[in-house]
Amino acid sequence: MVVAGCAYYVLVLVAAWSFRRRRSRRQPRGVLPSFSVLKPLAGAEPGLSGNLESFFQLEYPSFELLFAAREDSDPALALARSLGARHSGKRTRAISVGEPPCANAKVHSLAQMTRIASGDILVVSDSDILAKPTLLRDLASEFQDEGVGVVTCPYRAEPGPSPWSRLEGLGMNTEFWSGVLASQMLAPMDFAVGPTMAVRRSCLESIGGWEAFGAYLAEDFQIGRRAREAGFGVRLSSHVVAHRIGSASFAANFAHRLRWRRSTRRSRPAGYWGELLANPLPWTLVLLPAASWAGWSWWVFGACAALRFAAAVTVGRVVLGDRLVIRRWWLVPIQDMLSLAMWFAGLFGRRIAWRDREYELTQDGRMRRIGCARDGDR
Repeated sequence: MVVAGCAYYVLVLVAAWSFRRRRSRRQPRGVLPSFSVLKPLAGAEPGLSGNLESFFQLEYPSFELLFAAREDSDPALALARSLGARHSGKRTRAISVGEPPCANAKVHSLAQMTRIASGDILVVSDSDILAKPTLLRDLASEFQDEGVGVVTCPYRAEPGPSPWSRLEGLGMNTEFWSGVLASQMLAPMDFAVGPTMAVRRSCLESIGGWEAFGAYLAEDFQIGRRAREAGFGVRLSSHVVAHRIGSASFAANFAHRLRWRRSTRRSRPAGYWGELLANPLPWTLVLLPAASWAGWSWWVFGACAALRFAAAVTVGRVVLGDRLVIRRWWLVPIQDMLSLAMWFAGLFGRRIAWRDREYELTQDGRMRRIGCARDGDR
């Protein structure tokens, strides 16, 4: 397992540098597509004002901003309207959508916003995303190929001050994105990543619209998979956004990680088992005493650790622009141990907590509401 994991890290290094080389920004040519940016909202959160403000600063000739929350009294919706009034030259609209008829409230909000959207391409972006002004122009270049239906943006997790948030951010930036880069190099992408993704309207309509995904927790994964099955291209964008994951207590962070793990196990079970080989550093700590601390086992441990840190720095710093991996390099093995523990925890149970509700996951990744969550996980 350790040797297979070391080979995986070599693959990650090759994939990361290959992605880096093709990240040269192309200017879109010809008639530019129009964009509708869809922002589902749910309550005030730290940094929300700056996150939303960054989307009013986008540099693109033709786009609109649409915001949606469950209730009209939602403070996030009031903030969006205030920003819209301040930037009166931008086309904006903020709506309340009521209680969702489906399990996934985000999908319900997206469906309601899409009904009033006018853009050729729909950009779905969560409320905790901080955008750069070139986002839409970079996406326009990705959609120059008419066969492309979905483009997903890599994100750099920016944690809050809590140690659990820092560990989670380190895992996202060095572990999760290592897997994405390796998989998209080996085979055409057949999934999307939800915090910021763009879908061509014609592609969305051909795969059933938002209504086809209202029962799924990982609607982003399902959209990418069905788009690929329908013959559309799915691409990883060259544009990296900032994903502000905030700060959370141990209990809330544990519940969030457990939800992610259980969702992944249901969405792509083969990939879930493959993660055992993609996290070999903890297994070296088993190898050393199993080999009676033999000299060769220390060489294997050293090689594995060196490859892990090389892959972490290359993906986290070079590809995503994350500085945490340099300053907090000593947290990498701790995060790997925690990740392995969460992997085992994700093997059991079907219940997840999402915002203030509790759901049960079915075998194919759908979810069924069963009550109110006790831990307040978002």
